[in-house]
Formats: sequence, structure tokens, C-alpha cells
Amino acid sequence: MKEIFLLKEGEIALKGLNKRNFEEAFIKNLRHRLKPLGKFEYTRAQSTVYVVPGEDVDVDEAFSRCCKVFGAAAVCRAVVCEKSMESIAETAVEYLGDELSCKRTFKVEAKRSDKHFPLKSPEICAELGGILLDKFTNLSVDVKNPEITVTVEIRDTNAYVHAVRVSGAGGIPVGTSGKAMLLLSGGIDSPVAAYMMAKRGICVEAIHFAAPPYTSERARLKVERLCEKLTPYCGDIKFFCVPFTKIQEALRDNCPEELFTIIMRRLMMEIAQRVAAKEDCMALITGESVGQVASQTLGAMVCTDAACRIPVFRPVIGMDKTEIIEISRKIDTFETSIEPYEDCCTVFTPKHPKTRPILEEVVKAQESFDFEPLIAEAVENTELKVIKL
Repeated sequence: MKEIFLLKEGEIALKGLNKRNFEEAFIKNLRHRLKPLGKFEYTRAQSTVYVVPGEDVDVDEAFSRCCKVFGAAAVCRAVVCEKSMESIAETAVEYLGDELSCKRTFKVEAKRSDKHFPLKSPEICAELGGILLDKFTNLSVDVKNPEITVTVEIRDTNAYVHAVRVSGAGGIPVGTSGKAMLLLSGGIDSPVAAYMMAKRGICVEAIHFAAPPYTSERARLKVERLCEKLTPYCGDIKFFCVPFTKIQEALRDNCPEELFTIIMRRLMMEIAQRVAAKEDCMALITGESVGQVASQTLGAMVCTDAACRIPVFRPVIGMDKTEIIEISRKIDTFETSIEPYEDCCTVFTPKHPKTRPILEEVVKAQESFDFEPLIAEAVENTELKVIKL
């Protein structure tokens, strides 16, 4: 008995005349994520994408990957059968028999998209429920809190039986909302920011600032692993690594200590914008949350944004740390993020950073030294690596 996956569209189903473009992007992303596992067939109908695994495919791994592709509100493992109650009953007993035999309570749900089917949904539930009660004497009906729910879907061409339905990743397909450049540190927040923007259809590229010998190779490898953790959700990620040592040393030697962090952030934004322009990225993404650290006060963000010519998205800006950590655990980046390899944001950290900087003062301090040659050199020497799933 061959299993297939039913991916139920969520927000995509509301897209009206643009729906087809979103569905095509969704299937394209599914193809890319599942291609390493083998051959699959893809069809779509009635706001559902049908994915049929080929021979020798790891079905469990394929199902797990489908659950992480943005665009599906729910994902079901199901089997196909003929549109007759006899076939539906036989399929339910055979496909779900092992599970039904070790449960105590169940219910049947039916969805009848094909209105030509002779029985209505309540009648399907009653008939199949009666058959299952006769077959499995251990079962009793509980419509409010069953241990297992047997679902029958009557669609245009076939009937489908399933009991495994999990929440999908939601959102809209990656790539349908353009590209943006993520400033990716080794911390907890920025990977979560990437996940949240990818969920809104943004194709995420990442830029990281390394400052050897003040930061180690392990710090860079840690950030690359964070990218790898994000690929099941974001797809392949272009990873740019910027040599930042000379700029930080110049900053240390020429600017007021209490403004180090603000000026450093402005310089990072300038470099990120230039790399973003080459990549046709329309915005920057950061993991900043208001008030979390000295560089993330409202005044500090105003000074940082003044250096930007493109929008800056901060999807975690209103979240507290526990909320951000909860998402990081969900997407499996937390344990990597807390590894003790520091990034360049911790280099030359001032003892008493200014939390209410004045923009004119910051600009004057930054302009006291000509950073332009160092910025141009850093952009020129930025390394690119594509992180694949």
C-alpha cells in the first residue's frame, strides 16, 4: 500500500488571480527540498498539492521535509483508494489497522468535495465508524477527545484515507516576496529573524563579519552551521563572509569608546548594503529586539538606520528573549547559537556604551576618520559560499 502526502494550502488559497504563481513557487521549493531523496510526482487540485514518493524513498524523511516548506497549513500522510465505501473501509482497516488495534477511542471525519458521491459526510462517518467498531473491539467512539481520528476525503478523482495530519510550516513560498540580506551573527536572534522573514516569502541571503585573530575560525564555522540549520526552511543560502579586522582596529584607534558599537553597526550596514546591491536584495534583516542590549535601544536604532538607504526589517523587534528562544528551539538553531565562539560584535566592546546616542554626534565621530578605503577593501575581499540543504 503506497503512501502519498497531501499538502493543504493555507494563505496561498487566498491569493486570487495570483494563486497559480504561488502554487508554482511552492511546488518548485518542494522539488528542490525533496530531490536529494529520490523521485516524486507532484500535482495540485482543490487547494492541495499531492506529492507521490517514488520507489526506495525514505518516506519519513520526505514527510519531515515537506512539513518545513513554507506554504502548507497542514501536511497529511494518506493512501489512495476508489470512491466506494467498500474500498474506503478495506483501505482504512489495512492502512490504519496496527494503530487502531492499540487505541481505545477514535472518531471518523469525512470531507466530501465531490458532491456526486452518494453518501453525505455524516453518513460516511457513521458507516465507516460502524465497520471499524465491529472490526476493532478495543475501540469506542469519542468525538471530543479521541486518541486517533480517521479522516476520509472524497475528492474529484479518488478517495483518500489518513490519520496522520500535522501542522505545516505555514506562510507563503520562499522567493515570492523578493530577496533580502540578513546580518547573521553567531547569536540566537538573527537565525530566528531569517526564519520569520522566509516564512513571509523572502529569499534570504546572509552576511557575516569576521575579525581574525580576535575571532576564531570556529566562530565562522558556527555561523555556517546556523545557515545549514536554516536551509530546510529557507532553501539554499548564499553566505558572505566579510573581513572586518582592519575596520574594527581603525574604529578602536580613532573613535570615542562609548560610540564604538553604534559606529560599528553603521559600518556593517554600509557594507551589507553594498553587497546587497550586487545581489539585487531589496532590504536588510537583523535580529534586533528593542532594549535587549545597548546597541538596540530606540536611539541606537535611529542612528543605525540613518546610515541605510534600503529598508531594514527587524521581525523580532517586539519579542522578549524567551519568545525568541522558543522559536530557535523549534527550528533547531538554539544549541548551535549558544556555543561559546564569539563573533566580532563582542570585540572591543566599550565598558560604558552610550544608550542614548545623538545622531549628529555619532556622524561627527564617524567622519573624524576616513573609513571609505577600508569599506571598499572589505567589500572587495568578501568571500561567498553557498550553503546547501
